[in-house]
Amino acid sequence: MLRPPAILLAVLSVATAGSAAPLVGRMEEDTYVSPTGEFRVRAPVLPELGGTIEDTDSIVTFHDEFGTHVSIACFELDATQRWEFETRELRDYLLYFFHDIVLVNFQSRYPGSRIESARFLPDLLHGALIAYALVPGGSQFEPKSSLTGGPPPDPVVAKRGTLVFVRHRHVYVVSTELAERATQRSTYHLTTKEEDDLLSTRLTTLASHMTFSDDRPRDAEPPK
Repeated sequence: MLRPPAILLAVLSVATAGSAAPLVGRMEEDTYVSPTGEFRVRAPVLPELGGTIEDTDSIVTFHDEFGTHVSIACFELDATQRWEFETRELRDYLLYFFHDIVLVNFQSRYPGSRIESARFLPDLLHGALIAYALVPGGSQFEPKSSLTGGPPPDPVVAKRGTLVFVRHRHVYVVSTELAERATQRSTYHLTTKEEDDLLSTRLTTLASHMTFSDDRPRDAEPPK
C-alpha cells in the first residue's frame, strides 16, 4: 500500500544513511534492478569513483561527491491514489501528487520549502510532470562546519528537480539536486531558466535509461 506522507522522508533518510547496507534490489552489470522488478535503470554513479547506491523496497538513491544525487521512488497506487488517478486528468493528478504529497514531505523536514515552478510534459513517459522546488538547508552537498562538524551557519537554498509519472499502476518520483548551488557557492551565477534547463536535461536523460515491466500508456490500463 502506498503511504503518501512517508515518501520524501523515506527518500531523504535513505540518502543520509550513515553506512551502506546490502542492496534490497540487485545490480546486473551497470544496471540497477528494483526489488519488485518494476523498473531497471542504468546506475548514474560509478562505485570505482566513490559512487554509492542505497535502497529500500521502494526507493533507491544514487550519490557521489562529483555532483550526483538522484532518488527514484516507486510505489504501487493504493485504493485512495487509484481513485485520485482515475477521477482527475493526468496533468492535474501529477500536480496534486507533487504539491500535496511530495512537497509536504519536503516541508516537514525543511521548513520553507516551496515550488518554484512546474510544467507538464505530455510526450514524456506517456505524460509526466517536472517540478522545481527550493529547499532551504536541504543540500546533500553542503560542506560541514569546520567548528561543529554540522551544517554551515549559512546553508544554501537547495534546488531539486522532480519528475513524477505513473506506469503500470505505480507512481514514480524521480528527484535530483542541482549540486552546483552548494559546490560552487560564490562563483555560481546560473539564471533560473538555466537551472531549470539543466535539471530537466538531467532528469530526462535519466528517464531515458529506465525500462519498465509494463510499457502500456495510461489509456490502456485494464478496467479495475
